[in-house]
Amino acid sequence: MMKNQIIQELDHLQDVLFTLSDSIGHNPELGMREFQSAAKLTGLLSGYGFAVEMNICGYETAFKAVCDSGKPGPAIAFLAEYDALPEIGHGCGHNMIGVMAAGAGIGLSKVLADIGGCVIVLGTPAEETMGAKVAMARDGILAGIDAAILVHPHSKTHASGVSLAMDSLQFEFKGQPSHAASAPEKGINALDAVIQTFNAANALRQHVTSDVRIHGIITKGGVAANVVPDHAIAQFCVRARRRKALDEVVKKVKNCAQAAALATGAQLTISNYELSYEDMNTNQKLSEAFGSNLLAVGETNINPPSETFGSIDMGNVSYIVPAIHPYIGIGDETLVGHTAEMAAATFTPAAHQALLRAAKAMALTGYDLITKAGLLAEIKKEFCRV
Repeated sequence: MMKNQIIQELDHLQDVLFTLSDSIGHNPELGMREFQSAAKLTGLLSGYGFAVEMNICGYETAFKAVCDSGKPGPAIAFLAEYDALPEIGHGCGHNMIGVMAAGAGIGLSKVLADIGGCVIVLGTPAEETMGAKVAMARDGILAGIDAAILVHPHSKTHASGVSLAMDSLQFEFKGQPSHAASAPEKGINALDAVIQTFNAANALRQHVTSDVRIHGIITKGGVAANVVPDHAIAQFCVRARRRKALDEVVKKVKNCAQAAALATGAQLTISNYELSYEDMNTNQKLSEAFGSNLLAVGETNINPPSETFGSIDMGNVSYIVPAIHPYIGIGDETLVGHTAEMAAATFTPAAHQALLRAAKAMALTGYDLITKAGLLAEIKKEFCRV
């Protein structure tokens, strides 16, 4: 009966949710600048009785919205994203993610007075760059939370699976400028050091496991062709299925840069230009519970975890609290993430219905976690074995 109440509440709210998703989608904001998006989401939540705290972990656009029954029971968190991509807009569908989380929170809040516990909607900015979930996991924001759920739009619906741990490395080389024609022997070429780093990294790719990804760009390579470049910068993303394996690969990539510095005589500074993401540690019991509820609200097919994946800051959450990061198909299996086509697809009727199904399944899963002590115990038992 109470599950029907949750479903009916979200059916009643659906036009509000669709309008909000479209509004955020049509007004994309980059990470840590999502001021309008955060205001729209928190405005909706506060209107439904959530107590909202802003500026979490020093992120101005991060928020924690809580609806507490005042009775004992588990704390369930739905995580919201709402940052966009440069030039593309919401090519990863984060406009939908934020609204799904808010909708799920509101739906579950309607029955808390009867079942106890509390629901938390965490607004997590800048997933594409300096993911706030990393800081939240590090700084104890997840303390007391029993389970965390985030649902991501995709070309097809997939169960929660894996992601790659990632480090973002910056190699800054400083050399000695000189006239490239009349006095090349007096110069130290920082760009040569960058190029040698790429050459060595390319050779390294032959000798790593198939899950490893090494990819980079040159962000600074000199100012004029007839001047020996004295300052050059390369940025790399290095990824692997597990953190332990990634740490070993990162050492080797750093060795590539250090060898280039030694060969050219340039001075090398190594830093991280973005936060490090952990691999996704999907809780299978929680994933199964969500999948059952998703089928119950009309999803016709849930595919196994995708074999194509990148890196997400939800991975950091998943080592602090039992967590899942499933994908909801929005009606077009030809879609590719991080494209203008994906951004446009979030406005379609099919995407709206997918948003509604996901919000319902999230809320119903939260209900199960609060009311079924045995289920939550199994989830925590699985998590403790990690």
